[in-house]
Amino acid sequence: MSLAKGRRTFLRLAALVAAGCIPGGRLAATPRGPVEAPVRKPSKAQVLIIGGGFAGSTCALELRRLIPALNVTLVDPDDRYVTGPMSNSVLVGLRSLASITVSRRGLERAGVRYVRDRVRSIDTQGRRATLGSGAVLSFDRLVMSPGIRFLWGRPLGYDEAAAQVMPHAWIAGAQTELLAAQLRAMRNGGVVAISVPAGPMRCPPAPFERASLIADYLKRHKPRSKVLIFDANNRFPRQAAFTDTWQALYPGMIEWIPVVEDGAVVRVAPPKMRVYTSQHAHHADVINIIPPQAPALLAVQAGLASDHGWCPVDPETFESRLAARVHVIGDACIADPMPKSGSAAHAEGAHCARAIVAALRGNAPPSDSTPRFESVCYSLLAPARALSIHGRFQLTDGTIREMPVLDEAGPVAPAPPLPSAQEAQNADAWYRRILADSFGE
Repeated sequence: MSLAKGRRTFLRLAALVAAGCIPGGRLAATPRGPVEAPVRKPSKAQVLIIGGGFAGSTCALELRRLIPALNVTLVDPDDRYVTGPMSNSVLVGLRSLASITVSRRGLERAGVRYVRDRVRSIDTQGRRATLGSGAVLSFDRLVMSPGIRFLWGRPLGYDEAAAQVMPHAWIAGAQTELLAAQLRAMRNGGVVAISVPAGPMRCPPAPFERASLIADYLKRHKPRSKVLIFDANNRFPRQAAFTDTWQALYPGMIEWIPVVEDGAVVRVAPPKMRVYTSQHAHHADVINIIPPQAPALLAVQAGLASDHGWCPVDPETFESRLAARVHVIGDACIADPMPKSGSAAHAEGAHCARAIVAALRGNAPPSDSTPRFESVCYSLLAPARALSIHGRFQLTDGTIREMPVLDEAGPVAPAPPLPSAQEAQNADAWYRRILADSFGE
């Protein structure tokens, strides 16, 4: 074979191998689909977090604690975050809105890059997010902590305009101030109506804490008034403790109407200040409609939500089951039986950070034989009386399970603490602690 012919043969074979056409050639077995980018060293990786609530901020702080040189960027349109916990106290003047508002300074002190902007779109395969400003942020790992959105139109007639007449106050801030102003302006002898939706929702005990604190306020300032709770459910957390306290502190002031007694609100008429159940129309002076909830629309648009509406994740890592290298934490994800609460979001954010660090280092998820999550929800029943709902959860065989209380005979039903002044002090201490742990405040 001549030198020129041999060279042509070599080039032809090389081209076939490069195209993956020769059986046994190294590239012939390369799978189709997007080519994985090379894994960066942990200190060079880019982690992007969308949403700066309890889950997202906790995750950012924990990532920087575990790898101080890690590039962590948190995007949120608000330079301050108003917490849902303790917001019911603002409604009745026990706290100011400023006292439940945190800045981003703690994150920035920890070396987190904070970008004040809104994310317009996410390309999970190309690993980039486009912001409202037009800027594009690339990432090696994405953490979605987008929170909730309201399903407007449920009940019929309840939209964003109606919320200016019948506030939801379920995302703390301006709505909290609006509902507080309506309570102050209400006549003595007026009626406050609260509508509770069916289905998964943020902080399930909170509507009943709200009713308790409003009743306390009315008892002191407008004693002829009343609170009606229209509930699309047949029971609620710590129901016996709530109702016993209502009978002791606010006899005749709070009426709970479950769904079996026509308690589900199906339509509202803001101009008439009326709510409609399937059988009756009810007039009230102040109406608080808490609408059904779902993950923020950005999570849906990014393809992270299931047909059931919420975002399925692998509990080992909180990585999305629908998109690789994308994690979903906080209220938007499915982490049953854990509640959608600030303390649960904090636990998820910390665990997710540890899982991301393990992945960046090429390790398996956190190696605890039984990873555990803690959750606690405090509800004030009066200024100096509260109850708590504690939950301990264990990750076993890829499933989150609630941990039973054990004695010598085996699992027993836990005895929850009774409502007390001590629990009110515990609530205040817990709140200060979780702000420090989640936001560096």
